[in-house]
Amino acid sequence: MEISRTGDKSGNEHEEAKLQNASRQIVHTAIQQAVKQLSQENQQKAKGTNSSVSLQLERGELTKKHEKK
Repeated sequence: MEISRTGDKSGNEHEEAKLQNASRQIVHTAIQQAVKQLSQENQQKAKGTNSSVSLQLERGELTKKHEKK
């Protein structure tokens, strides 16, 4: 049984389009996950910075620096 060239070509094009769509979806998902991870890391860093400042305030370290000026 022989497949006509036009049928084979459109079948290949259809498969290629499906692969391209799947690839786009994979890339889109990976980008979303990376953005989410960066956002979470930045929030954790901000919390750490705020905690550090709060701890310095409790110890009086920040006020001492300001008094020197």
